[in-house]
Amino acid sequence: MIRAVTRALVVLLGALAVLSVAGPASAHVGGGAAGSDFDGRVLSLRPPVPGLQVRVLQFGDELEVVNDTDTEVLVPGYSDEPYLRIGPDGVWRNAHSPATYINLDRYGRTTLPADADPRADPDWVRVSTEPRYVWHDHRTHWMSQGLLPPQVAADPTRSHRVFEWTVPLRQGPTEITVTGELTWSPPPSPWLVWPATAVLVLLGIGAGFLARTPRPLGLLLSAGAGAALWHALATPEPAATVSSHGGAIAAALLPAVTAVLVAGLGLRASRRGRGAMTGLLALVLGWLLLVQGLPDVDVLWSANVLSGGPQVLARIAVTTLVALGAGLVGGGIGAVRRFRETGAHRAEAGAPVPVG
Repeated sequence: MIRAVTRALVVLLGALAVLSVAGPASAHVGGGAAGSDFDGRVLSLRPPVPGLQVRVLQFGDELEVVNDTDTEVLVPGYSDEPYLRIGPDGVWRNAHSPATYINLDRYGRTTLPADADPRADPDWVRVSTEPRYVWHDHRTHWMSQGLLPPQVAADPTRSHRVFEWTVPLRQGPTEITVTGELTWSPPPSPWLVWPATAVLVLLGIGAGFLARTPRPLGLLLSAGAGAALWHALATPEPAATVSSHGGAIAAALLPAVTAVLVAGLGLRASRRGRGAMTGLLALVLGWLLLVQGLPDVDVLWSANVLSGGPQVLARIAVTTLVALGAGLVGGGIGAVRRFRETGAHRAEAGAPVPVG
């Protein structure tokens, strides 16, 4: 039993080391919400400019501009004052533009400094050396916190186009118009989510407290590892402003790979009849699954999901991570206690006891 505990502690310490480097995994690289009832998209860029890309991030909350042309693009603020310059020498932001401060908060709740004046001469401050930038643009998302758009409040049972938006850009003498839309969709019924959640929690607990052998717990470890791996592989493409795309994807994969390794050890232990060891590894894996799933739990009650794969699979993966993770923590504790006591009774009776 001492050897089993030692091995499980080594696995747990290794998992902690990996997560301390990678940070909590999520279905989205760079943070933010993983689910929302709102969604935004760009409809057109007129006139089209080769090398200039504009896209909406975070369900309409942010706007991203990537300018790979040789000519600088100017982004006006809300009073048509110069706000951003995005070009080959990086990104420059006007410290006198009110938009510089209004865009710091999702709902624009910012006190403007005295020198924030749209009529003042620009005071350009370099904020990036790359020709790309992401910012909260309040023209692209719903600004009333806690209040639904009128058309949604009137009929929340169906999808709505909340509004169409435009953001102007200027490239030299060329006026460019970015047109997009913000939509709202009804969230999924809780009766589709909570029963499945309850079943998975009970399966994990039951496998640890009631199953006669550790094999059912080992099979649940495999299911949890599969959900963790899919969750990581479905990580969507990071924003262009993320410094290292490869590093961001690797950080999302590391916790999932750790979960697969822990599940493999647990499945092997369960097949060898080592119930206490299986329980300890179930406890470790359950915690790993919760670390990965809880940051994205909002996908369970949101209409739109941020994922690189089908939305339904993203919901299933997060449900499995959270619910089965909680069940494995409880079931792991139960298995350690039950199979350790069984081993102790066999030892007293003089029967051979598997290690762990």
